[in-house]
Amino acid sequence: MKIALVPGTFDPITNGHLDVVARASQLFDHVIVAVAASEKKRPLFTLEQRVALAREATASIDNVSVEGFDELLTTFAKRKGAHVVVKGLRAITDFEYEFQMTAMNYQMDTSIETLFVMSPPEYMYLSSSIVRELASLHGDYDRFVPSCVKVALERRFADEEA
Repeated sequence: MKIALVPGTFDPITNGHLDVVARASQLFDHVIVAVAASEKKRPLFTLEQRVALAREATASIDNVSVEGFDELLTTFAKRKGAHVVVKGLRAITDFEYEFQMTAMNYQMDTSIETLFVMSPPEYMYLSSSIVRELASLHGDYDRFVPSCVKVALERRFADEEA
């Protein structure tokens, strides 16, 4: 069985992330959406919340599961039997960062390959940080996130205002 990881912080998961996951699901037998704890990034949502949102958002894709992790990506991949990491690329700046990460992961474990998937034009500008900012300022972001994320963001920012 060919297993791939789609890793990220997913704070929150966006339609751009879902595009990468859906495309990976067409290429591999099983795809694990690997939600990184990433505490240094000070995420808006807890790891448990991000995992729950990603599970709800990907529930309709049969060969996808979601798991949180707090270890090296290569260690997690090895533990899960994954030999491919799938990453979405939006712009040149993504490539530079992902190129560095891929090179480091390769130094850690040469058996894990990285596959880059180019974002379609409608998602090239989309990021979790943009969605968080739009949500915090009560902007229109419905078309960028699954409905479960919209509800979670509305609750989160309503709680902060209370």
